[in-house]
Amino acid sequence: MASKERLHRHAKHLALVGSDTLLGREIREVLESSVAGTVIDGFAANGEASFGEEEGEAVYREALSAGSLKSCEAIVCAGSEAGALKAYELAKAGRGAVKLIDCSGYLEQKPEARICAPLIEGGKPGKGWLLIPAQPAAVSIAAVLLQLAGSAAMERAVVDIFEPASERGSKGIAELQQQTANLLSFRPLEKHVFDAQLSFNLLPAYGEEAPVQLAAVEQRIEMHLATVLALGARNGRSVPMPSIRLIQAPVFHGYSLSAWVQFKENAVLDKIAQSLASQSIEFRTLEQEVPTNAESAGQSGITVGDVRVDRNNPRAVWLWAVTDNLRLLADSVARLLDGAEN
Repeated sequence: MASKERLHRHAKHLALVGSDTLLGREIREVLESSVAGTVIDGFAANGEASFGEEEGEAVYREALSAGSLKSCEAIVCAGSEAGALKAYELAKAGRGAVKLIDCSGYLEQKPEARICAPLIEGGKPGKGWLLIPAQPAAVSIAAVLLQLAGSAAMERAVVDIFEPASERGSKGIAELQQQTANLLSFRPLEKHVFDAQLSFNLLPAYGEEAPVQLAAVEQRIEMHLATVLALGARNGRSVPMPSIRLIQAPVFHGYSLSAWVQFKENAVLDKIAQSLASQSIEFRTLEQEVPTNAESAGQSGITVGDVRVDRNNPRAVWLWAVTDNLRLLADSVARLLDGAEN
């Protein structure tokens, strides 16, 4: 995988709302492993007092409050809507003295919110106290297309996005696991998260009773993608907005992206390879192993491979990209915290 960007990091004191979630645990791991001495106060997903578990031991988590934030430099939200709203009210009352980084997506419609993509912007969050790290699939697509723009002028692109169950949190992971076990045992399936059979299946849409609809997720990715591409254009590279299609895949972790890109001139694979290889993207030739989402788990960056010219269009190429959705978001948080120091 692509090597992690080396940043001048300093120990911090942070509040992590949702430290018990899949994403919260990933954020904690990235921050604690990259900065010695970092102190992270963990709070429940809803920000209320509760008992939980950390490293196999029972722990008591106090309620998120102004008092609990006195020594914190930033709040990171990776939990429920209730927890995000509580953190927002506390940070707002403090008049921006504490940075609020919302990874939950529940605060992105607030007037103070700014969607950020440190992988594209170089880690500088700019002004504002409420930062929303862009959706991982949107960041991955933008990073690949903006790098491709260095090889030749681009006309259009189409991207199929294969969504992992972990995007629906631990409940999504558990339901996929349970469905698989029950199918093999000829037992009825639980369908609380997807309201459809996901195990051994691909879904272009969830069932009507699903709490989150796949179409809404697709629209959010599209909105974030447009924003991130606009950020990239400010750095001198402009690409057309691609057409995207989101598909729920029966996998636990990692986005997989199948992209078709058409240039204004015939595609030259050597130039494409040179433009893709970068600090955040690992490029693999056709002689190397094709990257997989399973391989990307726990790894930083994006891996691109299986790049080939379209047999029916010499100006177009197909490519395959993978990334760990949780790690990419956690790395974004780390970069935003580092950028906030500048």
